Amino acid sequence: MATQVASFADISSQFDTYIGDIVYATMTTVDAKGRPRARVLIPVWETVDGTPLGWLATYRTPVKAAHLAGNPHTTFSYWTPRQNAVSVDAVAAWTGDLETKRHVWDLYRRTSPKGAGYDLGNFWHGGPGDPQLHVLRLEPWRIQVIRGSDLHSSIWYAPGER
Repeated sequence: MATQVASFADISSQFDTYIGDIVYATMTTVDAKGRPRARVLIPVWETVDGTPLGWLATYRTPVKAAHLAGNPHTTFSYWTPRQNAVSVDAVAAWTGDLETKRHVWDLYRRTSPKGAGYDLGNFWHGGPGDPQLHVLRLEPWRIQVIRGSDLHSSIWYAPGER
């Protein structure tokens, strides 16, 4: 059974709990021929003015960059063997300004160890200004949270997206 919620606040606690528990998400993009490609990554999420906003510190690989240039829509899927799951449908955009990179660097540091974050310095030794560090801004338009105990589903849509 699926229930549509009126605001993200209605599912934010469950969203945070599940993502903090699961940590790793499968990110799916599509190529110019509509073929999907999945990869496992760790985005971090925050709530800004009552709306979820995600960030992904990543390498700008040729495949990921080409897919997102052709179609910026992506899905992040989280799942645990207890059948708790989160699906986030979002629009991704590269952002490279140093202020944003610093903000994302701090978000990853603050969300670890309680959940999905980690020390980005393990991969980007030059800190937030490392030229190999790229950031994707993730603007969700739909989030579904599924409780494994009874498979109840709650769905949030960004305003104007239903």
